[in-house]
Amino acid sequence: MKKFLFLCLSVLLSAAGGASAQTLSPLGTWTNADKKATFEIYKCGNKLCGKIVTLTVPNDPKTGKPKTDTMNPDPKLRNRPRLGMVFMQGFEYDADNKWDDGKIYDPESGKTYSCYMKMLNANSMEVKGYIGFSLIGKSQTWTRVK
Repeated sequence: MKKFLFLCLSVLLSAAGGASAQTLSPLGTWTNADKKATFEIYKCGNKLCGKIVTLTVPNDPKTGKPKTDTMNPDPKLRNRPRLGMVFMQGFEYDADNKWDDGKIYDPESGKTYSCYMKMLNANSMEVKGYIGFSLIGKSQTWTRVK
């Protein structure tokens, strides 16, 4: 009888704990502080990825042609368009509304960084790119568009 009561109590406590801890999802469309672009975070397999879905200035002012990945260290990729580019990949849920172990590519510099996304609330999240340790790096707060 004691085992049965303990089991019932354990089930009730785990259900109550699960109900109070809500996981916020980064899936959707986001923009950063400078609002030069919007980004879609989506599922890619069992991980999360991100792609550029709009650019406020989609064309190169010098050529009038769509912006391309001119700074990419791989010469074969320098002609690919920035619009639609998958620039975030490999994010896995860690804990406490944080997706970690991802990579983020900066088309302005051609560099790739380790990255995590942490939901601050339903409509904002911290995105931090770093080299080595996450204590050192650059954070941005992104705002949900939809």
